[in-house]
Amino acid sequence: MNQIFIGLIHFMGLLLLPLARLHAAEPPNIVIFLADDAGWGDYSQSGNTQVSTPNIDSIAMGGVSLDRFYVCPVCAPTRGEFLTGRYHPRGGVRGVSSGHERLDLDEKTIADAFKAAGYATGAFGKWHNGSQWPYHPTARGFDEYFGHTSGHWGEYFDAPLEENGRMIRTHGYIVDVCTDRALGFIEKHKDKPFLCYVPFTTPHSPWAAPARDWQRFKDKPITQAATDSGREVANETRCALAMLENQDMNVGRVLAKLKEHQLEENTMVLYFSDNGPNSMRWTGGMKGRKGSTDEGGVRSVCYIRWPAKLPAGHIVTQIAGAIDLLPTLTTLAGVQRVGEKPLDGRDLSPLLLKQNTEWPDRMIFSSWAGNVSVRTQTHRLDSSGQLYDMVADPGQTTPTNDSEPALAAILVESVRKWRQEMFDGSDVAKSKSQGSRKKGDGGNAVDLRPIPVGYREFPITMLPARDGEPHGEVKRSSGAPNCSYFVNWTNKDDSMVWLVDVHNAGRYEVTIDYTCKQPDTGATIELSFQDARLTGKVEPAWDPPLYTNQDTLPRPAGESRMKDFHTLKLGEITLPAGRGPLILRAIDIPGQSVMDVRRVTLTLLR
Repeated sequence: MNQIFIGLIHFMGLLLLPLARLHAAEPPNIVIFLADDAGWGDYSQSGNTQVSTPNIDSIAMGGVSLDRFYVCPVCAPTRGEFLTGRYHPRGGVRGVSSGHERLDLDEKTIADAFKAAGYATGAFGKWHNGSQWPYHPTARGFDEYFGHTSGHWGEYFDAPLEENGRMIRTHGYIVDVCTDRALGFIEKHKDKPFLCYVPFTTPHSPWAAPARDWQRFKDKPITQAATDSGREVANETRCALAMLENQDMNVGRVLAKLKEHQLEENTMVLYFSDNGPNSMRWTGGMKGRKGSTDEGGVRSVCYIRWPAKLPAGHIVTQIAGAIDLLPTLTTLAGVQRVGEKPLDGRDLSPLLLKQNTEWPDRMIFSSWAGNVSVRTQTHRLDSSGQLYDMVADPGQTTPTNDSEPALAAILVESVRKWRQEMFDGSDVAKSKSQGSRKKGDGGNAVDLRPIPVGYREFPITMLPARDGEPHGEVKRSSGAPNCSYFVNWTNKDDSMVWLVDVHNAGRYEVTIDYTCKQPDTGATIELSFQDARLTGKVEPAWDPPLYTNQDTLPRPAGESRMKDFHTLKLGEITLPAGRGPLILRAIDIPGQSVMDVRRVTLTLLR
C-alpha cells in the first residue's frame, strides 16, 4: 500500500512539474514608479533621517539598487530617455514646455515593445512628452491614460485631469487619485501580463501636501542641511518631504495590491526620479540641484525588485542611467524591442543578475540649457570643463585638471564630439526641418513643429494656452507656460495663435475654456484657419475667484494661481486639411476685456 501511495505521489509530481515550469516561465508584470523632482537624498534608504519612506525602501531591500544612476537635469528629457533608451536630443525633446517637450513621432517606446508582446499597458500621472495625438501616450504604446500630459500642473487638490482625451474633475489629492486609477488597472488586468506606469507629480511644486502629511512636518527641525545650506528654505524642505511620505504611502498601496492578488513574486517593480531636488535640501554632500548638470542635479535612486529572478539586497556599483532602462527591462522580461534606431543605453541585466560578464568602461552625458557634463565610473567633467575625482571628492570641491591633464583632455574631446552629434548632426537637421525654433535645450518660445489636429482614432485635440503664442497685449498668467492661461485680452489687435496641421478635413466642434467678468460679457470672437471662419459671443459671465485651497506654502513666483474655467460652446467649423496658424481674435469688444483663455478644444465630428 505504501509503495502504491509513493508511486501515486511521484506520478502526480510528474504531472505537476510542467505546470510549475509553465508558471515559472510566465511573463512578468511591470510596475514603474517615476518621482517628479525628488533628489537622491530624499529617501531614508539614502540616509535621510528626516523622512520615512519604508515602502520605497522595500523595493531596494527586496531587489537591486543601482548605486550610481543618472537621469537628466529636468523632467521631460529624462522621460524621453527612459521611454526610448536614447539620449533626449535625438528624439526631439529639447525643453519642458511650449512643444519642446514632445518626443518625435518616429521614436518607439518601451510601451510599444510591451504592447506588441501582448501586455496590457497603462499610464497614470504626469506624461510630459507631448499632448496631442499622435504625441499622446495612447499613441505611444499605452492602452489607457489618466493624468496630465503637460509638465507642470497647478492644481493638486480636486484637480481637472485627462481621461483618455477628455477632461474630468477629480476629487482628492492628485497623487492619491492617479494611484487609485493605477490600482483599478492592476485589478482589471491581474490575470494577464501588464505594464503599469505611474509617473507621480510630486514633489514638484506648487508646494502642496495633504494636511495629514504636512502636520507631521510643519514644525519639524531640519537636522540634515543642504550642501549649500545658505540657500535652503526650511519650509520647502519640509513640504517636499511631506509630499514624499504621501508618495511612499501610495507606493505601498500598489505593492499591497500586488500582494493581494499574489502577483508580487512575478512582478518587476521599478522606482526612480526624473532629476535632482527642486530646492536646496540634503543630498549627501553632492553639488547641484534640479537644472544643474552637476552630480546633485542628475543622480537619482533607482531600485528594481523582481523576487522571482533578481537577488534581494544586491547593489550595482557600475554607473548607469535612464537610457539603460528600456534595454534592461525588455531583456529581463524576454520582450522584443520595437524600433531599429541605435540605442545609447546598455542592457544592465548581467549586473542585476550577478552574472560574470565583461563590463567595459563607459561615459554618461548630461545636458541642459546648453550645458553638458560627462560622468565616468570615477570622474565627472563639469559643464565648464573642470574635472573632479568623484571617489575622493564627491562634492566637486577641488578640480584635478592639473594633476590629471590627460584624462581631462579625453573628456573635453568626448563632450565636444557628443555635443556635435546631438546638436549639430542629422537628428538636429531633422528637428530643424520639422520647424523647431531652437538648436539647443529649453526656452519658452513656442516650438514650430505644428500641432497635429483631426485624427479619427483620437478625434479630440486640446490646444492649451501652453502650446499657443500670445500676440499684441495678450500675455500668459505666469512666466511658466505649462499651467498658464491667456490674460489681458483687451483690444482687436490682440490674438492667440496655435500652429496646427489638420490631418483630416472635416467638421469640427469648437469649445473654449474661459472666464469672463459680468461687465465684459458679449464680446464677439472669431476663430480662423486658412479660409475657414467661426464667430460667436462670449457669454455667460463666469468670474470665479482664484483658488485659495491649493497651496501649503505660498505659490512660487512664475507659477499661475488657478481658478475654475467654464466651457463655451463656440459652434462648428469646417476645416481644410493642411498646415497653418489657427487664430483666435476679437471683432467686437463692448467691455474692457474679452476673456481669459485656458484652452481651445477641437473635436472632429465627420
